[in-house]
Amino acid sequence: MAVADSTPSTDSSIVDLEGYTRPSRSLLGDALYRLKRNKASMLGALIILFFAMAALFAPLISPHNPLQINSGKGFLPPAWVEKSSSGATGEAQFPLGTDTLGRDLLSRVIYGARVSMMVGFVPAIIILVVGTTIGLLAGFGGGRADNLLMRITDVAYAFPDLLFFIIVMVALRDSAVGNLMNGLFLLFIALALVSWVGIARITRGQTLSLKEKEFVEAARSIGAGDTRIMTRHILPNALGPLIVAAAFLIPNMIITEAILGYLGLGLRPATDPSSFFITSWGSLLLEGQSAINAQPWMLLAPAICVALVVLAFTFLGDGLRDALDPRMRGTQ
Repeated sequence: MAVADSTPSTDSSIVDLEGYTRPSRSLLGDALYRLKRNKASMLGALIILFFAMAALFAPLISPHNPLQINSGKGFLPPAWVEKSSSGATGEAQFPLGTDTLGRDLLSRVIYGARVSMMVGFVPAIIILVVGTTIGLLAGFGGGRADNLLMRITDVAYAFPDLLFFIIVMVALRDSAVGNLMNGLFLLFIALALVSWVGIARITRGQTLSLKEKEFVEAARSIGAGDTRIMTRHILPNALGPLIVAAAFLIPNMIITEAILGYLGLGLRPATDPSSFFITSWGSLLLEGQSAINAQPWMLLAPAICVALVVLAFTFLGDGLRDALDPRMRGTQ
């Protein structure tokens, strides 16, 4: 009678998974892991990086000087067009064609990325600093300070943003402030003055929730001051919603600049080829709308760029919102 062999199997194909657990990740590591798995967010990040690099290295990659006037080359169609409605033929040296003065459109679009990307990031940084500071002080201080700061926030929130931008740009455009950086400095200030209210409200809500947590009470019990508690304990734990809000705030700034440029209230026309601020996508939209029949790419090219950047930030913002949501931790 055969006796069953009780000797444990040594087959290498059998793996003992008892007690196996996946290595734990930190909060930041887990958020980055989930963000990297979001293909739409990664695509958005690549698009943003592409336009940022184009803006940074514009003098190196632009085929022509964006202010160079080529006589007799006005309203050339893109290089792939054999014959436009005006009878002109595209030339290989001007891939997207030229404007009414014969200036290369591709070079102007590349240089326009500089202003449009800066308009997205610089006011957003100012808005984050102002809004976060007011929200922290209001939420942590409470009482009269909270009431006063929130009433100021309500007044700023009630004023129509676009109307305020137009009033400021029209009133101060010819002043000394309006001439700084070809008018870009005034645009930064106008965008930042009334756009901080959303960040302030988000920060206040997070602060009201976090200041009652046990770790804040523990910090207070060992003698930590109010400033240290706000900056070292509350603010780091409130960064998740603020990062997501900033990701959606930047495209709003870019769209607003495009609208103001389309209305003729954006960047002043530059005459110095060495200037960092030569044109913007909004200014190109204004130039293109009057020449849409003769050279439609004057309008289409900057419009496509604005749409791509806004869509990229939207994808990235959605990905950041999911990645920083603590309820999603460990689900992927």
